[in-house]
Amino acid sequence: MIPPPEPADDDERWMRHALALAERAEREDDEIPVGAVLVSAAGEVLGEGWNRNIGESDPSAHAEIVALRAAGRRLGNHRLLGTTLYVTLEPCAMCAMAVVHARVARLVYGAADPKTGAAGSVFDLLLDPRHNHRVAVSGGVLAHEAGTRLSNYFRRKRGRAPLP
Repeated sequence: MIPPPEPADDDERWMRHALALAERAEREDDEIPVGAVLVSAAGEVLGEGWNRNIGESDPSAHAEIVALRAAGRRLGNHRLLGTTLYVTLEPCAMCAMAVVHARVARLVYGAADPKTGAAGSVFDLLLDPRHNHRVAVSGGVLAHEAGTRLSNYFRRKRGRAPLP
């Protein structure tokens, strides 16, 4: 019998999936490259997405929201119990609260967001004891890859050379 993979192995595997979604955001839609995938406790993809706010003219269409909406439709439920959300960038306050309201069990993110991060960088909304649900948080998974992709997107937009 093969033992189940270590959580860190799963975290990297699913973060690579989210990074591939982020790459699609940039390549296909010229959106800010953020990707998200929501995974069940059994390891099944329930929803995935990437930033769509520019293309859809929707300020709420962040990668996390797109993935949560897809999962909710798939399950026929707004509660996403026992799930883990993998996202390439630390969620903003809007996305963090959507994660709380959906009752996601765990959030794993790549790059920290020192300007608007709501999973510990600027705000800590996911663990706030005033909420009736708290989300376990693991940050920094493949952070360099996620951060470099974001930096290079903005460098390209500004006509600057990419980082290695």
